[in-house]
Amino acid sequence: MFSLLRRTAIKHFYSPISSKSISPQARLNRYQSISNPVAMSTKYIEPDELAAIMKSDKVPKKDYFIIDVRDDDYVGGNIKGSHNSPSYRFLSKVDELVEQTKNVPVIVFHCALSQVRGPKAARIYSQTRAIQRNQNENVEHEVFILRGGFSDFQAKFKDDPDLVENWDKEVWASEWAV
Repeated sequence: MFSLLRRTAIKHFYSPISSKSISPQARLNRYQSISNPVAMSTKYIEPDELAAIMKSDKVPKKDYFIIDVRDDDYVGGNIKGSHNSPSYRFLSKVDELVEQTKNVPVIVFHCALSQVRGPKAARIYSQTRAIQRNQNENVEHEVFILRGGFSDFQAKFKDDPDLVENWDKEVWASEWAV
């Protein structure tokens, strides 16, 4: 996958953005921002911040979009209105997801703990969106990772039906209990 991103980034590095040519330095800067995962900043959002967004007048899937990349551990509850895109098939669906969210300014990724799958999906999404943005115009956006993942979010908000749905006590009373 990373080689596919790199090939795509190189293709866009050598192709003009528009009919106007750009300087070699601008091309290099664009390539580095797309191909270097370290260059992409990681931003975290706290559970309380996400809850505040959800409780505000912002519209889900228009003003913000929550992407849950948990796999079989998705059972037992989820953030209300979140979109489940399991990590095992995330790469095959990322282009569709970028297209679906191209006009959404805030994207939040999470998994159970937001330590591996959530951050990895956020990075892949950001790189893919950066590449596609060079092809099509879309709105400015920010990509966040939910600190503590669903585990921390559900521990704090499991009793709030505006924030958590399908919560199952039996699932969370076991090893995930916080």
